[in-house]
Amino acid sequence: MDGIAVSATKRRPRFRRSPEPVAFRVTEGDVLILRELLRHRFLRSTHIAALVGRSLDRTNDRLCRLFHAGYVDRPRAQLDYYPTAGSAPMVYALGEFGAHLLSERGVDCANHVNLDLTRNNREAGRPFIEHQLEIVDFHVALERSTRGRSDLRLIHSEEIIANSPEHIRNIRNPFALRATISQSERAHDVVVVPDLVFGLMFSDGSRRCFMVEIDRGTMPISRSDFRQTSFERKMQAYLTAHSQGQHAQQFGWKTFRVLVVTTNHQRTLSMVETLRRLDMPQSPGPSLFLFSLANELQRNDLLTHFWRDGSGRATRLS
Repeated sequence: MDGIAVSATKRRPRFRRSPEPVAFRVTEGDVLILRELLRHRFLRSTHIAALVGRSLDRTNDRLCRLFHAGYVDRPRAQLDYYPTAGSAPMVYALGEFGAHLLSERGVDCANHVNLDLTRNNREAGRPFIEHQLEIVDFHVALERSTRGRSDLRLIHSEEIIANSPEHIRNIRNPFALRATISQSERAHDVVVVPDLVFGLMFSDGSRRCFMVEIDRGTMPISRSDFRQTSFERKMQAYLTAHSQGQHAQQFGWKTFRVLVVTTNHQRTLSMVETLRRLDMPQSPGPSLFLFSLANELQRNDLLTHFWRDGSGRATRLS
């Protein structure tokens, strides 16, 4: 297979590149790994193996070589927990050489090749990285649930953007929903950006569209000051945007649902109680949101798992 001669190491430190590399060649399979890192920002080695369809041992070997050659980075925030969780899957990010290689292959890396990726990856904090990894956990589970099915296919966010109006494709956050919400006789402009967006296309031509919120239990559900972030404010923004038809204007969707993945039953109940108190005219109300716990999704297939909407009704995504 055509490749590019680069370097790796014989004895490989975990977070420091070896000064004495040995030759290896970047393959098309390695380029696929770099593409996934560009797409997701941070990935565990287990994520990468699942996304590219390789064994974990083979994936770890290629990642190690790519790291010591400067094509991928290992964010140093992992040092916070590696001494006590040394067997945890390594986390990777796209490195500077990797971004330049993808750019040479015609991949749009304009937002990466001019940045100091190594510094950005090094300075990324642990909470931010862990949130990104939980988003990828959901995405990988979604890929596995839809792979090989003949009755439906997964519509990726890239396809949704590609089919959107040109003015939407060219903005920084195409999936951002904007809402003006009146609170305490004041108007507040609120922007909500979902963690993940996808659709399901069924064999009869119908589709269902979803926005995903991965809640780690760190954001207050409600605040007395509406100007401060809260999950209540986020839910109000989704309801208002839906009532104004922003999903139809931006993506051509008839409707959508918001999937909320959270940490425990008590937090889910608090969210639902808050949601039911909201008075949002011409919105779908509590039925717009579907709730599930993260640990339940780890045990079940995403599509056949029963989610609960804000009114308590059970439903499946498929």
